Amino acid sequence: MSHDHHHPHDSGKNLKTAFFLNLAFTIIELIGGLYVNSVSILSDAVHDLGDSLSLGTSWYLDRLSKKKATESYSFGYRRFSLLGAFINAIILILGSAFVIREAILRLQTPEESDAKGMLYFAILGVAVNGFAAWKLSKGKTMNEKVISWHLIEDVLGWVAVLIVSVVLIFYPNPYLDPALSLLISVYILWNVLKRLQETVFLFLQGQPADVDKSAIEKEILQIQHVESTHHTHIWSLDGEHHVFTTHVKLKPLNSLDDLLAVKNELKRIMKNYPFEHYTIETEIDQEDCVLLEDEKHTHS
Repeated sequence: MSHDHHHPHDSGKNLKTAFFLNLAFTIIELIGGLYVNSVSILSDAVHDLGDSLSLGTSWYLDRLSKKKATESYSFGYRRFSLLGAFINAIILILGSAFVIREAILRLQTPEESDAKGMLYFAILGVAVNGFAAWKLSKGKTMNEKVISWHLIEDVLGWVAVLIVSVVLIFYPNPYLDPALSLLISVYILWNVLKRLQETVFLFLQGQPADVDKSAIEKEILQIQHVESTHHTHIWSLDGEHHVFTTHVKLKPLNSLDDLLAVKNELKRIMKNYPFEHYTIETEIDQEDCVLLEDEKHTHS
């Protein structure tokens, strides 16, 4: 028995908006960072450049992920969205490493920054990144979650730049700007590494955290005429849409109506979970599961 279920979600439009906002702001940042001689703004520009590349890639892969299933990709293209999350994380890690290096060099050879210029850019940065983060805040795919989290971090980073710029206006200190850049970069790198771990976990078909396999099996075992379950597997296509498979061993049945009743109950249970696709193999009491027998021989 199999089933396909689709949850409509306009992730592509959100990614498109965030991409164009981020790209435009990155160009402004690069020019402005050089003009006000602020390594923290230039550092954020490098991050935003990485974000723009990531968002563009994510937008393309998100569109690709919505294509229908083909002979080559029988589950469709949703997993390409997960690939986008992986690429994003790698780009951000490389960008963070570059920014950390630049901040350390500036600490070794400090230079004065234009505090008022930093203040103006900080206000603009909070507004632009805040709007982009808000657009993606309701995203459900792992791709959107990775980007949304980083945009929120960008907002916090710009708030920090805003505070430092105000301090520099009254108390000039050439070490404060690169020190802030270093702190922001290390914080972002730490969180991106955690997101990369989650993405790799899903890539390796780890069980998604929002579904409890043992709870589902318990529900199935409560169905009349069900003896046991085995070979139950759950994995995620993109962090939002999951796949479920299991084998259900049945007790002796009196008629085909009993079998139909079991299948209807199984469908009812499946509707309560975010499964894009599920396959359930029902085995009658006189039937031996070849996979189960092979498993016994493997462990013997």
